[in-house]
Amino acid sequence: MDTIGTYLRRARQARGMSLGELARATRIPTASIERIEADHFDDLPGEVFTRGFLKSYAAAVGLNPDEVLARYTANRRSVSIEPLPVAAPIAKAGRRRFGVAIAFVLLLLLFTLALSIVMRPRGYDRPQELSQGPVTSGSAALATTPSDFVRGA
Repeated sequence: MDTIGTYLRRARQARGMSLGELARATRIPTASIERIEADHFDDLPGEVFTRGFLKSYAAAVGLNPDEVLARYTANRRSVSIEPLPVAAPIAKAGRRRFGVAIAFVLLLLLFTLALSIVMRPRGYDRPQELSQGPVTSGSAALATTPSDFVRGA
């Protein structure tokens, strides 16, 4: 029994098609057709592309695509390779606890700052002259009305 590559090459040659004609008809690169006919399927882009190339090749040379794919699967040493499951990386608990501690300290500082702004006693932020009540005794009285400024009280 011929390999799949030999089988396809003989079908192509029986139809009198050159590699270039087959490449134009199937839109498969000539290098890929040569790899198929040499049974170098590992050098092709991928399993999906390989199966598509085989279907196009078979249809172009007048063969049944399903039969060609069945032969390909039967001749293939490893039909499918299942990847190993990748375990999710384990996060280190120490780093997470450190981040939570920093966030807690920052929230505590912000809370303290907000509380100090809200609870600040009123009047201490004014100049000392204005924080005391108006002086009404003797000659140190301040002018309180516009007419006092004009008269020179």
